[in-house]
Amino acid sequence: MSDQLRAHQTPVAQGLAAPYDALLLLSFGGPEGPDDVVPFLENVTRGRGIPRERLKEVGQHYFGFGGVSPINGQNRQLLDALRADLAEHGLDLPVYWGNRNWAPYLTDVLREMAADGRRRIAVLATSAYASYSGCRQYRENLADALAALEAEGVAELPRVDKLRHYFNHPGFVQPMIDGVLAALESLPEEVRPGARLAFTTHSIPTAAADTSGPVEEHTEDGEGGAYVKQHLDVARVIADAVRAETGVERSWELVYQSRSGAPHIPWLEPDICDHLEALHAAGTPAVVMVPIGFVSDHMEVLYDLDTEATAKAAELGLPVARSATVGADPRFAAAVRDLLLERAAAERGESVERCALGLLGPSHDRCAVGCCPARGPRPAAAGVDSPYA
Repeated sequence: MSDQLRAHQTPVAQGLAAPYDALLLLSFGGPEGPDDVVPFLENVTRGRGIPRERLKEVGQHYFGFGGVSPINGQNRQLLDALRADLAEHGLDLPVYWGNRNWAPYLTDVLREMAADGRRRIAVLATSAYASYSGCRQYRENLADALAALEAEGVAELPRVDKLRHYFNHPGFVQPMIDGVLAALESLPEEVRPGARLAFTTHSIPTAAADTSGPVEEHTEDGEGGAYVKQHLDVARVIADAVRAETGVERSWELVYQSRSGAPHIPWLEPDICDHLEALHAAGTPAVVMVPIGFVSDHMEVLYDLDTEATAKAAELGLPVARSATVGADPRFAAAVRDLLLERAAAERGESVERCALGLLGPSHDRCAVGCCPARGPRPAAAGVDSPYA
């Protein structure tokens, strides 16, 4: 696109983002060196009373990778992709990046945005599904940061709006479909026809899963609420697309990884390693592990799948491949732009056509009261019950 054409399109495109004057990429954060590991884990587990020695044990996963989590580097790549996509489409909208648990810290970034005059901020969280840790906790962090700025005397607090869950947006799903096809091709030809798909996501306590999503989607007895329902719907879409592309009907299951916490508390099962053992015992010739619950190849993917689960498969003599996550794929960056512009249009009171694959349809813009309820009474921004409307 020529500079002249870009300049001609900018005023029109820029109006499509109104009322938003900035986009915030909000993520989990991770250590960037060995000295960061324990302080980072202290941030993650603050208030739970976990001894420092125990955190050092947990940190071995990070120390095995030089004390560096890949998530910050991957967020920098996504940040570049988002900025490039917005600029290519004539949207002169600044994109900032803040984390919950490590630098750049969310409160510092919101302070910077307020000083820059940003008053209406769209927020993209690097979690695609409904759950307390994947949605409500981000909203609590936003409320905490705004409260801190208010206590500092910031004259005009920005308003923050979290973009909807994007688990079934085509720009999130299509790269994962391509990743599964590539992973299948990487398997030895003789085992490829019988390979099964194991869709993986982060295990969470069954009680948290049952209360995920709006109240009307809450379930009982470990059925998993919106969290499980959303993952199953995406897995079905991907499996159907892979069948259509290859002509092979493949069995698949949704399984879990990265469990933590007290062993007496029920979490979603089965674990990926247990699942690989069961498949091997049943005579399955090969498995493709598909991490649909993760936006990028951060530590849970590199350790729990590429290290631990892959070692288990080697022990069993079971051929496995792991499909790629979405990361900074240009289609995902375009999907974020789509989410931003659809929400902007809705905020302007315009009719909006929303993209979604599968059976569940597009998610809500604002979380209702009781959606993914908190562990205790804490304010959360960017929802119907936000104290910072």
